[in-house]
Amino acid sequence: MAQHSLAPPRLCPDCNGFPVVAIDTGTLLDNGTRAILLVACHLCRGTGSTITATPAPVVQREHA
Repeated sequence: MAQHSLAPPRLCPDCNGFPVVAIDTGTLLDNGTRAILLVACHLCRGTGSTITATPAPVVQREHA
């Protein structure tokens, strides 16, 4: 019997599947840990994958 398999998710072309990175600022906090910034990919908004659907066409109508 044949088994159905799901298509692999599309990786984001900008981040290549690594959507969030931690950037060390070099600043030490009071408790001795370093301050970091978490930055998400701007294209996929931190999901790591993109939807490949085509956008709907824009239809302009004149109003009477």
